[in-house]
Amino acid sequence: MLKLRLKRTGRKRSPSYRLVIMENTTRRDGRPIEEVGYYNPITKQSHFDTDKIVKWLSYGVKPTKTVSSLLKKADIIRT
Repeated sequence: MLKLRLKRTGRKRSPSYRLVIMENTTRRDGRPIEEVGYYNPITKQSHFDTDKIVKWLSYGVKPTKTVSSLLKKADIIRT
């Protein structure tokens, strides 16, 4: 099953995350199928490729709880 989830990057105590499409059995920092955005929780900076995200969601990809809340804040998905 494919998931839309966060992949941690950055260094110790300074995380940043990439929004990626992965199999749900793949480890957190494993190889993604596709990267569709990024999020920095320290500076609250984010960038999402809305066309790719909407395309993958139409294919049936399930976002995690954290990712779905980020996408709701960015008005990409609705409740």
